[in-house]
This record gives sequence, C-alpha cells and structure tokens, in this order.
Amino acid sequence: MVMAQSLFLTLKQHAPDCLIDVLAPAWTSGLLARMPEVNRAIATPLSHGQFGLLARIRLGKRLRQEGYGQTIILPNSWKSALIPFFADIPIRTGYIGECRWGLLNDARKLDKQTLTMTVQRFVALAAPQSAALPPPCPTPRLLISNGQQQTVIDKFKLGIDGQTKILALCPGAEYGEAKRWPTGHFAELARQQTRKGWQVWLFGSEKDKVAAGQINQAVQGGCMDFTGRTTLAEAVDLLSLAHAVVSNDSGLMHVAAALDKPVIALYGSSDPHFTPPLSAKAQILSSHLACSPCFKRVCPLYPPGHESHTRCLKDIKPEQVLEKLPP
Repeated sequence: MVMAQSLFLTLKQHAPDCLIDVLAPAWTSGLLARMPEVNRAIATPLSHGQFGLLARIRLGKRLRQEGYGQTIILPNSWKSALIPFFADIPIRTGYIGECRWGLLNDARKLDKQTLTMTVQRFVALAAPQSAALPPPCPTPRLLISNGQQQTVIDKFKLGIDGQTKILALCPGAEYGEAKRWPTGHFAELARQQTRKGWQVWLFGSEKDKVAAGQINQAVQGGCMDFTGRTTLAEAVDLLSLAHAVVSNDSGLMHVAAALDKPVIALYGSSDPHFTPPLSAKAQILSSHLACSPCFKRVCPLYPPGHESHTRCLKDIKPEQVLEKLPP
C-alpha cells in the first residue's frame, strides 16, 4: 500500500482534480487516511484469498452509482478484476496476469526486464501504454498531524520530550523466518542504544510478540513493547515520533521510509532491488551471499540449529547497524 502511494501521487500530477478512491482491506484504512491524495477508502468485504463471487458482484453493482471513469487494478489475480468489471467502469487498467482478457479493457503486458521494481510496475499503469519506461516514481510520504501524535502519546502514556531520542525496532516479517534478523542481534542494538540514553520501542503484530519478548527480556525489560497493542494507524503515528528505525524487509519498513525516517533495512532471502525502502534516508544492509536472494520463507540450505541456517541474516552484525545509526 505504501508503494501504491507513488501511483496515487503520479495520478495527481497528471490530473490534479481527479478523485482517487481506494478499494482495499479494512485494516489499511488508517494508512490511507494519512495519504492526502486519497479521497476515500472503501473496505472490501472479502478476506485474503476468499473468492466470494456473490459478494464481488454485489459490491461491483453498488459501486456503479459512483460513476468512476477508470479503475487501476494492482493485484494480478483474476478475482481482483471482478469487482471493477461488475461496477461497469469504462476503463479497466491492469496487467494481463491470470488470463484477464475481457475483465480488463486496458490490458498491459508486464515487461519484467524493464520494470524491475514493484513501485515501477504500479506507477507505469498511470501512463498510456505508449509511454517511455521505466517511469519516474514519486517518493511516498505519509502525513501525520501533531494531534495524531499527541493522541498516541496520551493513550500509551509516553514519557518523551524534545531531548529524548527513540530507536524503533521492527523484528517481524510476515513472509517467514528467512526475512527475520536474529532476535539476539536486535537485542544487542537495544542494549547499546539504551546505554546511550535512547528509548527503544518494539513494533509488530500479535505474531511478533514472542520475538519482541525475547529482545526485551535480553535487556531486562528496557524496551517499550508495542507489538500486538496497536492498530496500524497507531503504529504509524508512533513511528513518526522515532529518530531512527531498524527493520526487516516488512510493511513497517516501508511505512518508516514513507515517514522520512532514517531507516536501516535488513535483507536476507528477499531482493533489495525489487522492493527497496523508497527514501533517500534509507540504508540497506545485505550479506550478498551467492545463495541470496532465494525468496524462500525458510532457509532451504541448512536446517534450524545449523550454524549456517539463515546465514544471510546472521552475517549482518549489530556493529554494522550501529555504525549507520544517527549519533
């Protein structure tokens, strides 16, 4: 969704008066509310992977009354093109994907050799098919108000002032363990920064509570653990208070980059050239092993417990990250 903001910005550049509504899962609404280019977020009634043909037909027919002129469909699945089709939107733009002829009437063939980055693939859909590729991609920018910041400060009773420096650690990655830097390495960062007087905050979903707990335990409870305690919108607002962010290749990494924070992004099994953090302040660390990127959820070469298991991440040492953090 953060990378999609580059598309929204491009559409506004081409047509400043256009209204952009975004159909997406309800949990993204807090993120979309912090994108000034978005007119309205429409929550899809379907969960991830659910087909729900009748629900798609009903929603499509309900959206007809909105009078949309164009839809741009970012997922490449066949079912994702059904709602715009039943909404009878005149121009339905997207990549051919899963044989979507008929559902799309502005169907594009994806040139993966030219459009090497996900964000480029999104932004290219804003231009005519004859446009030169790859397109320029505006940098995502989430806007957080002072009021939104104060709301989370009050809710979580945060003792911060203008002198307090905050390091945000994001130890999770939904995709799998082959994208997660060792918790021991995160703990060493936390230990070193708390000694310098920084506050260390831990972010993630309910699934990341174990990893966050291990980090916090290693520093005798010296971190503030927000994992599983916030909505996405609250996590965004809290991250806007941080002075630096260290993250695996995850959604929160992209959020931190879009907040214009100094980000240290850690890459193991994934490709930093394909989905990099879109910010001049972001720095990428990768071991550049011959076996990476493998794009696997679990290290395919060595079993858990082996000294070389997920070596692509283990070989990125805490000292390398500490060198890149602001003073």
